[in-house]
Amino acid sequence: MEKTCCVTGHRDMDTEQTEEIRDALKKEVEKAVEDGYVCFLSSFTGPAELVFAETVLDLKKDHPDLRLSAVIPYRNKLVRLMDQEAAKGLLDDCEDIIVLKEEYQPNVYTERNRYLAEHSDRAIIVYDGRDKGATVNMIRQVHRNKKEMREIPIGLNLKFSGGQRF
Repeated sequence: MEKTCCVTGHRDMDTEQTEEIRDALKKEVEKAVEDGYVCFLSSFTGPAELVFAETVLDLKKDHPDLRLSAVIPYRNKLVRLMDQEAAKGLLDDCEDIIVLKEEYQPNVYTERNRYLAEHSDRAIIVYDGRDKGATVNMIRQVHRNKKEMREIPIGLNLKFSGGQRF
């Protein structure tokens, strides 16, 4: 059975940390590949998800068996992403695009998190310690589904530790 890895992170991450996050995500995706993961899921909803997608597609050059799927929360989000040149290029290279809802609903990100947690064996979480929001909801979904979690802590006093939680 193929192993699947997903990612989530805050949509409003500090742009000053972009390179640190990019490096940490690259290390985590490379580790996932070393650990036998071949399927990768990204919702394309924020910077971490886009960097994750870029990293997977870059690694696919040396590992042609890797597959990236987009899990888009709702149809209009996909329409908006297809209007962004960088996101469109990544989406065009996805194996498939799964749209969870036709229209936006208040629980659409909870549904996305549930889908990602249920369909993944490992989740990479870019997390700044907030106790509210979609990222902490994803952490709860991962725990509820008893999946492996790899955390990339971000924030003023946090450095990447490659920490692992179960």
